[in-house]
Amino acid sequence: MTDYKLMTEQIKALAKSEPNFIPVLSNASALIYENMSDLNWAGFYLMDKGSLLLGPFQGKVACIRIALGKGVCGTAAGNDETLVVKNVHEFPGHIACDCASNSEIVVPIHKDGRVMGVLDIDSPSLGRFSDEDKEGLEGFVRALEEVTEF
Repeated sequence: MTDYKLMTEQIKALAKSEPNFIPVLSNASALIYENMSDLNWAGFYLMDKGSLLLGPFQGKVACIRIALGKGVCGTAAGNDETLVVKNVHEFPGHIACDCASNSEIVVPIHKDGRVMGVLDIDSPSLGRFSDEDKEGLEGFVRALEEVTEF
């Protein structure tokens, strides 16, 4: 069971010394990857020139750029909603950056009321992410929005 409150407090503490988005998101992806079980990717995509550009992450090699409305990340960003996908192979337009990924959760990140990126987490297991994970990760992202200078 993941302690989202502890992870949130840890990222807040880490950001106090340096709030720049590169080290904060790098440490955030490491916290997630080390504290959540059964993952093969945890990281960020950030808005750049109208699409999502790969940011700090932990895990296997990833897609570099994702168009809004495409795949789970682009759909979550385009619709400004958290998506929990139990089986990515059944998601219309899924982008297979890593064929070992079977489930995914994507949480939009905001700055000044606009989506400026997403937190993306993949698992090799089907149905890996629960309502508890959704709630915990949305809280974690709210903390990131507060403490990070984008």
